Amino acid sequence: MPPARILVIEDNVSDIDMLRYALDHHGEDYHLEILCDGEEALQFVQEHRSGKRAPEPCVILLDLYLPVYDGLSVLRAIRDAPAMEHINVVVLTALASPTQELEIASMGAVYKKKPSQLDEVLELAVEIIAICKNSSKAVTHL
Repeated sequence: MPPARILVIEDNVSDIDMLRYALDHHGEDYHLEILCDGEEALQFVQEHRSGKRAPEPCVILLDLYLPVYDGLSVLRAIRDAPAMEHINVVVLTALASPTQELEIASMGAVYKKKPSQLDEVLELAVEIIAICKNSSKAVTHL
């Protein structure tokens, strides 16, 4: 089985490091691509839309509060790109308003509170690997 291709759009290096540790701990083969702000994320979407970038990730972990463009703007771009609209997206943030949660759900993504403890990050890593193993199915909750 090829490595799980995971795209993380996150500006907090500590969160990325914890996720990488948790994925390593899980023991599955994976490839992690990191984008640090909304501008990089929108460029990534544009490259996929134009066919300049492949292969696609099995899951995108998207921070809601990013520099330059926020996570909702990035999520809209992902869903508007035919080449990416089917990719599972998990929006992670410490705090989302009820309106934001509804908007995330309406775009077919999953909202999950950003893990702050190592055991929560380890659990998230298991969920991410499971999504990648079942990436032909849309994830509606975690």
